[in-house]
Amino acid sequence: MGMVDVTEKPVVRRQAEAVGRIHLAPETVRKIAEGEIKKGDPFLVTEVAAMNAAKQTHLLIPHCHQIPLDTVTVGFELIDDGVEVRCLVRAQARTGVEMEALVGVTIALNTLWDMVKYLEKDGQGQYPATSITDIRVIRKEKGGEND
Repeated sequence: MGMVDVTEKPVVRRQAEAVGRIHLAPETVRKIAEGEIKKGDPFLVTEVAAMNAAKQTHLLIPHCHQIPLDTVTVGFELIDDGVEVRCLVRAQARTGVEMEALVGVTIALNTLWDMVKYLEKDGQGQYPATSITDIRVIRKEKGGEND
């Protein structure tokens, strides 16, 4: 077993985009929109966390190859019950970057939770309404074609 040998595969442009959601209380969404989060701008911190995570995917998932990434782009959309996060990863590589996109979006969502957890806790310190859902790859391309 071990890592898949990609030596003979050509280096081509590859990209993948992943998306996920964090469901939050309406008051938390309002405070995000109005810039009232105690730890600072959650989107700025979350963007940096997602970029770092995507670049370190090979350290987190044992069979992933170390891929020099050309770009990691993170986007956010406030929705009625939370935030949708997207992570696009692009590289010139012998293997795909969908795991990097998934790790990026997952860490972005976890970081966002950390930034607002003080608002989400109930009286017992639990998170009854907070959840991370719908994490998935929505697009994967190889050499400009869908792979």
